[in-house]
Amino acid sequence: CSISQKLLSGFQWICSLAAHSRIREKRAWIIDSFDIEEESPGPFPYLLGKIELDRKYLVNFRLHGSGVDKEPIGVLEIDPNTGEVRVKKKVDFESFQLLNLVFEATNVSNNQVDTRLGVEIKILDINDHPPVFNKQLYEVTLDESAAQGQSVMTVTATDADDFQTPNGTFSFRIASVTPKTDNVEFFLEPSEASLTGRIYFRGCLDYEKAEKYTILVEAKDHGEKVRLSSTSTVIVNIKDRNNHLPVITGQTGPGKIKERQSGVEVLRLQVTDADSPGSEAWKAKYMIHGDKENYFKIETDPKTNEGVLTVLKAMDYEEQTSRNVSISVANEVPYFSCEVTGRPTKRLWDVKVFNEGPGASLPNYPKLYPVTIAVEDVNDPPEFVPPVRKESIMENTKSGTHLCTLKAVDPDKTFASTFHFTKGEDVDNWIKVDPKTGDVTTAKVFDRESPFMKNGSYSVVLYVLDNGEPPMTGTGTLIIQVGDENDNEPRLEVSALGMCLSDEASMTNITAVDLDLPPFSGPFTYELLGDVKGKWRIDPTHGTTVNLVKENTVFSGVHELQIIVSDNQGRSQTQNLSITVCDCTSTPDCMVRRSSSANVGNAAVGIIIMALLLLLAILLMAILMSCKQQKKIIVMDDGPGWRLLESNIETPGTDCKVPVQATHVESVQTTKTPTIFVGKYHEDLNQDAMTTNYQQVIHDSTFQKEQMLRRSLRRINGGYSIYSTEDYLLRQNLLTQMNMRLIRLQAPGEELGDYEPHCYAYEGEPMIDPQLDALSLPENDFHPDILSNLDHRFNKLASICRPDLMS
Repeated sequence: CSISQKLLSGFQWICSLAAHSRIREKRAWIIDSFDIEEESPGPFPYLLGKIELDRKYLVNFRLHGSGVDKEPIGVLEIDPNTGEVRVKKKVDFESFQLLNLVFEATNVSNNQVDTRLGVEIKILDINDHPPVFNKQLYEVTLDESAAQGQSVMTVTATDADDFQTPNGTFSFRIASVTPKTDNVEFFLEPSEASLTGRIYFRGCLDYEKAEKYTILVEAKDHGEKVRLSSTSTVIVNIKDRNNHLPVITGQTGPGKIKERQSGVEVLRLQVTDADSPGSEAWKAKYMIHGDKENYFKIETDPKTNEGVLTVLKAMDYEEQTSRNVSISVANEVPYFSCEVTGRPTKRLWDVKVFNEGPGASLPNYPKLYPVTIAVEDVNDPPEFVPPVRKESIMENTKSGTHLCTLKAVDPDKTFASTFHFTKGEDVDNWIKVDPKTGDVTTAKVFDRESPFMKNGSYSVVLYVLDNGEPPMTGTGTLIIQVGDENDNEPRLEVSALGMCLSDEASMTNITAVDLDLPPFSGPFTYELLGDVKGKWRIDPTHGTTVNLVKENTVFSGVHELQIIVSDNQGRSQTQNLSITVCDCTSTPDCMVRRSSSANVGNAAVGIIIMALLLLLAILLMAILMSCKQQKKIIVMDDGPGWRLLESNIETPGTDCKVPVQATHVESVQTTKTPTIFVGKYHEDLNQDAMTTNYQQVIHDSTFQKEQMLRRSLRRINGGYSIYSTEDYLLRQNLLTQMNMRLIRLQAPGEELGDYEPHCYAYEGEPMIDPQLDALSLPENDFHPDILSNLDHRFNKLASICRPDLMS
């Protein structure tokens, strides 16, 4: 049995028995060559073929593998008795190109496998898949200035059919271009792999002719029976570039400005540009020519693309009545141009291209647009001549001295020139200015050492006003340089020094200063006054800073020296110099020790003052408390508990009686043993105002005074002392005077409020005034019975005030 397993025309398994006349044929079976065409329309199932086996016993046939019990499951089936193979459904070549199966023949009698062979069934491809693009829509953006021959886009497609057959191969072509323009043409070139195609263009892109191109690309296979195809869309967006030059078409605005104005818009320039509005190719950029002084600036309005001309520096009508400049305009991006000159039958056309850049510019470009700005005359402020004036004068010159005469001019030619002069800033009021003539005189005696002087000069701001319409003001400065005189004496920088106690002579520096300038100041001459021989000396005696020498005979303590300091011109002044000498081993700085002592003394004085104020407050409180008198309460039998004070008596209203005091002032001398010397201070009092009723009060007050005097004693250094006897006497005298005034007020006939009543009118005799209308009042008699009907509160009040009626 020999089997051939793979044939080029298909797959066929042959089992044959070699037929020979002398050899007996045992068994033979043949499987015809099988092919299944993909996507067969049926009807299903249909007979694919029959397997025949020559044998003397019965066998059953079975198939296993792809197409039966493996993917794709259920495509094939075999009749186990007859061996017929049938196709039950479609098969896709793109999924399965070959079905591998196993054929088995089983002996029916013993159920043993008699024959097992492999079977391959080929799936025949048909053209059932068109080429497919990887994207249905391509989109790209090209600059308008892109050069021809540049790649626009690469498209890619695939075909699911067998690429080794015409069904799986394809080609590209441009089916259509929208819109069609005469300036550009798109073409497609396939790549080597033939799965991609590149799109190019020839000619010149023009945004104004077409902002977008839509290209339809077709991919078509090479099928023999039928050719399948598909399409994809390529959108090419054109980005506008500067292929149109801006042109100035006119201007709007006043075209004039008033002199001395700045920061004002004077005109606007209109421009046209065929490029896309809002793009960089459309935005204008202006430039000013012929303005060397930079009077103007021009900016672009981002909304309208207009050029806005603004005045930066003020112009003077008297210098120029108008100003001529030129304006040019360009775009923000460089200019380019492209022009088709020929369309030969070759890959690219003939074009003429220009790109603006370094070394490449258009002839006669940019074009200049002339602009004239008129200047209007207005009233100019007057000007001081010179604007800053300097004058010199000696200090201590008498007030009212003429200093200078101010001069001003008016730059205007058509306005009035009458001036009014006045002061502006004169911080110390040094000068006076005549408003009509401009004469400047001194208002006070100048002092070169004034704090308002700066670097030997005093500045005054001056104003001058004209009578134009509107009035204008000019500003000037007067600098007064004050000459120096010897009007200041030299002074010591410090008036107190500290020196250490030593066995040898020691020294310290002393320095003098003089507000005057040389030669009216230092170097100075120093001279000591008083009994200083063998104690103090100055070495040297001439100079700005000299040495004060302390001899070893000077003991510790505070020493007051007098020194005469003279300047170069002999102007001198005697000054006091306090020297504190101390033992520096315990106190390194003598001035610190002296300052501490001074601080303690000040604190003690403060304590004494506070104690005196406290004592005065206690005395006043004692007097006020002695003036209190308890009020008697009228006890009411019933009612809400109100009380009335008994005051319906004709006696003086003052219930505070201050007794006359014969003040005794004691003085105390400080000793080791407390000894008090008491002296009496007598004041002549008005004996008419004193009565015998006050003698006891005087005694009590004197006793209280002595007690407070004793409490004011303080123990100091083992003795007793009063803070200040003079202050105490003064305070007691003041209290005595106050008591006398109060006593006079309590004297009969002299108390405040106890005076004869003044008669203004008499009851029952009304005054007749002819200017007043007579009033007629009805007579209403008072009936005492009304009092019996009053409230209980008014009954109590009536019983007190009018007991005769209530009875």
